[in-house]
Amino acid sequence: MYSTFSSVTGQKLERGFWPAQGKPRGVVQLVHGMVEHIRRYEETALALSAAGFVVVGHSHLGHGATAKIKGFFADKDGWDALIEDVHSLRVLTQRDYPQLPYFLLGHSMGSFVVRTYCLKYEKGLAGIILSGTGHYDKTIVSAGRLIADIQCALGMQKKPSKMLKNISFGGYLKDIENVQTPNDWLSRDPDAVAKYQTDPLCGFTFTAGAYRDMFTGLSRLYPDRISAMKKDIPVLLLSGDHDPVGANGTGVEKVAQEIRQAGVKDVQVKLYPGGRHEMFNEINREEVRKDLIGWLESKL
Repeated sequence: MYSTFSSVTGQKLERGFWPAQGKPRGVVQLVHGMVEHIRRYEETALALSAAGFVVVGHSHLGHGATAKIKGFFADKDGWDALIEDVHSLRVLTQRDYPQLPYFLLGHSMGSFVVRTYCLKYEKGLAGIILSGTGHYDKTIVSAGRLIADIQCALGMQKKPSKMLKNISFGGYLKDIENVQTPNDWLSRDPDAVAKYQTDPLCGFTFTAGAYRDMFTGLSRLYPDRISAMKKDIPVLLLSGDHDPVGANGTGVEKVAQEIRQAGVKDVQVKLYPGGRHEMFNEINREEVRKDLIGWLESKL
Protein backbone atom coordinates (compact mmCIF):
# COMPACT_ATOMS: atom_id res chain seq x y z
CA MET A 1 0.00 0.00 0.00
CA TYR A 2 2.94 2.33 0.67
CA SER A 3 6.03 2.62 -1.50
CA THR A 4 8.25 5.43 -2.83
CA PHE A 5 8.80 7.34 -6.04
CA SER A 6 11.33 9.98 -7.08
CA SER A 7 10.74 13.69 -6.64
CA VAL A 8 11.92 16.04 -9.38
CA THR A 9 14.64 16.96 -6.88
CA GLY A 10 15.88 13.37 -6.81
CA GLN A 11 14.68 12.70 -3.28
CA LYS A 12 12.50 9.69 -2.47
CA LEU A 13 8.91 10.49 -1.55
CA GLU A 14 6.48 8.20 0.22
CA ARG A 15 3.58 7.14 -1.99
CA GLY A 16 0.26 5.73 -0.84
CA PHE A 17 -1.92 3.58 -3.07
CA TRP A 18 -5.37 2.18 -2.34
CA PRO A 19 -6.95 0.08 -5.12
CA ALA A 20 -10.64 0.32 -5.85
CA GLN A 21 -12.89 -2.36 -4.45
CA GLY A 22 -14.63 -3.89 -7.44
CA LYS A 23 -14.48 -2.36 -10.89
CA PRO A 24 -12.66 1.02 -10.74
CA ARG A 25 -14.84 4.03 -11.49
CA GLY A 26 -12.33 6.85 -11.18
CA VAL A 27 -9.07 7.97 -9.60
CA VAL A 28 -8.65 10.42 -6.72
CA GLN A 29 -5.19 11.84 -6.05
CA LEU A 30 -4.75 13.27 -2.55
CA VAL A 31 -2.51 16.30 -1.96
CA HIS A 32 -1.97 16.76 1.78
CA GLY A 33 -1.48 19.88 3.85
CA MET A 34 1.28 21.62 5.73
CA VAL A 35 3.34 19.77 8.40
CA GLU A 36 1.50 16.46 8.06
CA HIS A 37 1.80 13.43 5.73
CA ILE A 38 -0.16 11.13 3.42
CA ARG A 39 -0.74 8.34 5.98
CA ARG A 40 -3.16 10.62 7.84
CA TYR A 41 -5.59 10.13 4.93
CA GLU A 42 -5.87 6.37 5.32
CA GLU A 43 -9.51 6.35 6.50
CA THR A 44 -10.64 8.74 3.78
CA ALA A 45 -8.73 6.76 1.15
CA LEU A 46 -10.35 3.52 2.30
CA ALA A 47 -13.82 5.09 2.13
CA LEU A 48 -13.14 6.23 -1.43
CA SER A 49 -11.72 2.81 -2.28
CA ALA A 50 -14.87 1.13 -0.97
CA ALA A 51 -16.90 3.40 -3.27
CA GLY A 52 -14.96 2.19 -6.30
CA PHE A 53 -12.24 4.81 -6.61
CA VAL A 54 -8.54 4.19 -7.01
CA VAL A 55 -6.75 6.48 -4.52
CA VAL A 56 -3.16 7.68 -4.65
CA GLY A 57 -1.17 10.34 -2.83
CA HIS A 58 2.28 11.15 -1.55
CA SER A 59 4.06 12.98 1.24
CA HIS A 60 5.49 16.27 -0.04
CA LEU A 61 9.14 17.21 0.02
CA GLY A 62 10.08 18.01 3.61
CA HIS A 63 7.25 15.84 4.93
CA GLY A 64 6.82 12.23 6.00
CA ALA A 65 9.32 9.59 6.99
CA THR A 66 11.60 10.17 3.98
CA ALA A 67 12.12 13.90 4.59
CA LYS A 68 15.78 14.92 4.73
CA ILE A 69 14.96 18.26 6.40
CA LYS A 70 11.51 18.63 7.93
CA GLY A 71 9.69 21.63 6.54
CA PHE A 72 12.12 22.30 3.69
CA PHE A 73 11.26 21.83 0.01
CA ALA A 74 14.25 22.57 -2.23
CA ASP A 75 17.21 24.88 -2.64
CA LYS A 76 15.48 26.60 -5.56
CA ASP A 77 11.89 26.90 -6.81
CA GLY A 78 10.47 24.75 -4.04
CA TRP A 79 6.82 25.44 -4.84
CA ASP A 80 7.33 24.41 -8.45
CA ALA A 81 8.94 21.20 -7.18
CA LEU A 82 5.73 20.43 -5.26
CA ILE A 83 3.67 21.00 -8.40
CA GLU A 84 5.93 18.83 -10.53
CA ASP A 85 5.83 16.02 -7.96
CA VAL A 86 2.04 16.06 -8.00
CA HIS A 87 2.15 15.88 -11.78
CA SER A 88 4.73 13.07 -11.78
CA LEU A 89 2.48 10.94 -9.59
CA ARG A 90 -0.52 11.74 -11.79
CA VAL A 91 1.39 10.68 -14.92
CA LEU A 92 2.55 7.45 -13.25
CA THR A 93 -0.99 6.66 -12.12
CA GLN A 94 -2.67 7.47 -15.41
CA ARG A 95 -0.39 5.02 -17.20
CA ASP A 96 -2.22 2.27 -15.32
CA TYR A 97 -5.68 3.85 -15.52
CA PRO A 98 -5.70 5.86 -18.77
CA GLN A 99 -9.46 5.76 -19.32
CA LEU A 100 -10.67 6.58 -15.81
CA PRO A 101 -11.89 10.05 -14.76
CA TYR A 102 -9.12 11.66 -12.71
CA PHE A 103 -9.73 13.97 -9.73
CA LEU A 104 -7.36 16.01 -7.55
CA LEU A 105 -8.19 16.61 -3.88
CA GLY A 106 -6.00 19.11 -2.06
CA HIS A 107 -6.28 19.95 1.63
CA SER A 108 -5.07 23.20 3.21
CA MET A 109 -1.60 23.91 1.79
CA GLY A 110 -2.37 21.05 -0.59
CA SER A 111 -5.35 23.04 -1.85
CA PHE A 112 -2.96 25.88 -2.70
CA VAL A 113 -0.69 23.41 -4.48
CA VAL A 114 -3.67 22.10 -6.47
CA ARG A 115 -4.86 25.61 -7.32
CA THR A 116 -1.44 26.55 -8.69
CA TYR A 117 -1.07 23.14 -10.34
CA CYS A 118 -4.24 23.86 -12.30
CA LEU A 119 -2.69 26.94 -13.88
CA LYS A 120 -0.23 24.61 -15.67
CA TYR A 121 -1.53 21.04 -15.78
CA GLU A 122 -5.31 21.16 -15.36
CA LYS A 123 -6.13 19.74 -18.81
CA GLY A 124 -7.72 16.32 -18.64
CA LEU A 125 -8.92 16.45 -15.04
CA ALA A 126 -12.49 15.40 -14.28
CA GLY A 127 -12.76 17.64 -11.21
CA ILE A 128 -10.98 19.42 -8.37
CA ILE A 129 -11.75 19.31 -4.65
CA LEU A 130 -10.35 22.04 -2.39
CA SER A 131 -10.55 21.19 1.32
CA GLY A 132 -9.76 23.73 4.02
CA THR A 133 -8.61 26.35 1.55
CA GLY A 134 -8.32 30.06 2.24
CA HIS A 135 -7.95 33.51 0.71
CA TYR A 136 -4.96 35.74 1.40
CA ASP A 137 -4.71 39.39 0.41
CA LYS A 138 -1.70 40.64 -1.51
CA THR A 139 -0.44 42.72 1.42
CA ILE A 140 -0.31 39.70 3.74
CA VAL A 141 1.39 37.50 1.15
CA SER A 142 3.89 40.22 0.22
CA ALA A 143 4.74 40.89 3.87
CA GLY A 144 5.23 37.20 4.58
CA ARG A 145 7.42 36.78 1.53
CA LEU A 146 9.54 39.78 2.55
CA ILE A 147 10.16 38.38 6.04
CA ALA A 148 10.98 34.96 4.60
CA ASP A 149 13.38 36.50 2.07
CA ILE A 150 15.18 38.39 4.81
CA GLN A 151 15.47 35.29 6.98
CA CYS A 152 16.80 33.27 4.04
CA ALA A 153 19.36 35.99 3.34
CA LEU A 154 20.44 35.67 6.98
CA GLY A 155 21.13 31.97 6.54
CA MET A 156 17.81 30.55 7.78
CA GLN A 157 16.71 28.94 4.52
CA LYS A 158 16.93 25.45 6.03
CA LYS A 159 16.19 26.45 9.63
CA PRO A 160 12.76 26.57 11.32
CA SER A 161 11.16 30.01 11.36
CA LYS A 162 9.32 30.44 14.66
CA MET A 163 8.55 34.04 13.76
CA LEU A 164 6.67 33.12 10.60
CA LYS A 165 4.96 30.24 12.38
CA ASN A 166 3.66 32.61 15.04
CA ILE A 167 2.52 35.09 12.40
CA SER A 168 0.84 32.37 10.32
CA PHE A 169 -0.86 30.39 13.11
CA GLY A 170 -1.02 32.90 15.96
CA GLY A 171 -4.68 33.84 15.54
CA TYR A 172 -6.14 30.44 14.76
CA LEU A 173 -7.50 29.80 18.27
CA LYS A 174 -9.18 33.15 18.87
CA ASP A 175 -12.67 31.97 17.82
CA ILE A 176 -12.38 28.48 19.32
CA GLU A 177 -14.30 27.89 22.55
CA ASN A 178 -12.93 25.88 25.51
CA VAL A 179 -9.44 25.58 24.08
CA GLN A 180 -7.56 22.60 25.50
CA THR A 181 -4.55 22.36 23.15
CA PRO A 182 -2.69 24.59 20.65
CA ASN A 183 -4.16 22.46 17.86
CA ASP A 184 -7.84 22.59 18.76
CA TRP A 185 -8.48 24.63 15.60
CA LEU A 186 -7.95 21.44 13.58
CA SER A 187 -11.00 19.51 14.79
CA ARG A 188 -13.71 19.27 17.44
CA ASP A 189 -12.71 15.63 17.94
CA PRO A 190 -10.25 15.54 20.87
CA ASP A 191 -8.99 12.11 19.82
CA ALA A 192 -8.12 13.38 16.34
CA VAL A 193 -6.29 16.35 17.85
CA ALA A 194 -4.41 14.09 20.28
CA LYS A 195 -3.41 11.78 17.46
CA TYR A 196 -2.00 14.74 15.54
CA GLN A 197 -0.10 16.02 18.55
CA THR A 198 1.54 12.67 19.30
CA ASP A 199 2.50 12.04 15.67
CA PRO A 200 6.25 12.74 15.32
CA LEU A 201 5.71 13.57 11.63
CA CYS A 202 3.18 16.32 12.35
CA GLY A 203 3.29 19.79 13.79
CA PHE A 204 6.91 20.67 13.09
CA THR A 205 7.95 24.20 12.08
CA PHE A 206 8.48 25.20 8.46
CA THR A 207 11.87 26.54 7.48
CA ALA A 208 12.22 30.09 6.19
CA GLY A 209 12.84 28.61 2.75
CA ALA A 210 9.57 26.71 2.74
CA TYR A 211 7.66 29.79 3.90
CA ARG A 212 9.30 31.75 1.09
CA ASP A 213 8.22 29.11 -1.39
CA MET A 214 4.67 28.95 -0.04
CA PHE A 215 4.20 32.70 -0.19
CA THR A 216 5.52 32.53 -3.75
CA GLY A 217 2.82 30.00 -4.54
CA LEU A 218 0.09 32.07 -2.89
CA SER A 219 1.12 35.08 -4.97
CA ARG A 220 0.04 33.17 -8.09
CA LEU A 221 -3.57 32.90 -6.94
CA TYR A 222 -4.73 36.45 -7.59
CA PRO A 223 -7.65 36.91 -10.00
CA ASP A 224 -5.47 38.06 -12.90
CA ARG A 225 -3.54 34.76 -12.76
CA ILE A 226 -6.36 32.26 -12.20
CA SER A 227 -8.02 33.28 -15.47
CA ALA A 228 -5.86 30.49 -16.93
CA MET A 229 -8.09 27.86 -15.29
CA LYS A 230 -10.14 25.64 -17.58
CA LYS A 231 -13.77 26.75 -17.68
CA ASP A 232 -15.40 23.31 -17.91
CA ILE A 233 -13.73 21.44 -15.03
CA PRO A 234 -15.95 21.30 -11.91
CA VAL A 235 -14.65 22.56 -8.58
CA LEU A 236 -15.87 21.65 -5.09
CA LEU A 237 -14.78 23.67 -2.05
CA LEU A 238 -15.49 22.05 1.31
CA SER A 239 -14.64 23.49 4.72
CA GLY A 240 -15.92 23.98 8.20
CA ASP A 241 -17.56 27.30 8.91
CA HIS A 242 -15.30 27.57 11.98
CA ASP A 243 -12.09 26.98 10.05
CA PRO A 244 -9.69 29.88 10.70
CA VAL A 245 -7.75 29.15 7.49
CA GLY A 246 -10.91 29.88 5.53
CA ALA A 247 -11.82 32.87 7.74
CA ASN A 248 -14.79 30.91 9.10
CA GLY A 249 -16.19 30.42 5.61
CA THR A 250 -15.87 33.95 4.24
CA GLY A 251 -12.46 33.26 2.75
CA VAL A 252 -13.73 30.06 1.14
CA GLU A 253 -16.65 31.91 -0.43
CA LYS A 254 -14.26 34.58 -1.69
CA VAL A 255 -12.07 31.95 -3.36
CA ALA A 256 -15.16 30.40 -4.96
CA GLN A 257 -16.31 33.76 -6.24
CA GLU A 258 -12.93 34.52 -7.79
CA ILE A 259 -12.94 31.13 -9.53
CA ARG A 260 -16.44 31.82 -10.86
CA GLN A 261 -15.35 35.25 -12.08
CA ALA A 262 -12.49 33.53 -13.91
CA GLY A 263 -15.18 31.84 -15.99
CA VAL A 264 -15.31 28.40 -14.35
CA LYS A 265 -18.90 27.23 -14.80
CA ASP A 266 -19.39 24.60 -12.08
CA VAL A 267 -18.20 25.80 -8.67
CA GLN A 268 -19.85 24.44 -5.53
CA VAL A 269 -19.22 25.35 -1.88
CA LYS A 270 -20.05 23.10 1.07
CA LEU A 271 -19.59 24.65 4.52
CA TYR A 272 -20.22 22.43 7.53
CA PRO A 273 -21.73 24.17 10.60
CA GLY A 274 -19.30 24.14 13.52
CA GLY A 275 -16.64 22.33 11.50
CA ARG A 276 -13.02 23.33 11.92
CA HIS A 277 -10.03 22.88 9.63
CA GLU A 278 -9.77 19.14 9.01
CA MET A 279 -13.23 18.07 7.92
CA PHE A 280 -11.99 14.55 7.11
CA ASN A 281 -11.01 14.24 10.80
CA GLU A 282 -14.04 16.01 12.24
CA ILE A 283 -16.79 14.54 14.40
CA ASN A 284 -19.03 14.38 11.29
CA ARG A 285 -16.33 12.97 9.00
CA GLU A 286 -18.56 10.15 7.76
CA GLU A 287 -21.05 12.75 6.50
CA VAL A 288 -18.21 14.66 4.82
CA ARG A 289 -16.87 11.55 3.08
CA LYS A 290 -20.36 10.60 1.95
CA ASP A 291 -20.85 14.08 0.48
CA LEU A 292 -17.48 13.89 -1.26
CA ILE A 293 -18.30 10.51 -2.80
CA GLY A 294 -21.69 11.80 -3.91
CA TRP A 295 -20.07 14.77 -5.64
CA LEU A 296 -17.47 12.54 -7.33
CA GLU A 297 -20.18 10.18 -8.56
CA SER A 298 -22.11 13.12 -10.01
CA LYS A 299 -19.06 14.06 -12.11
CA LEU A 300 -18.22 10.62 -13.49
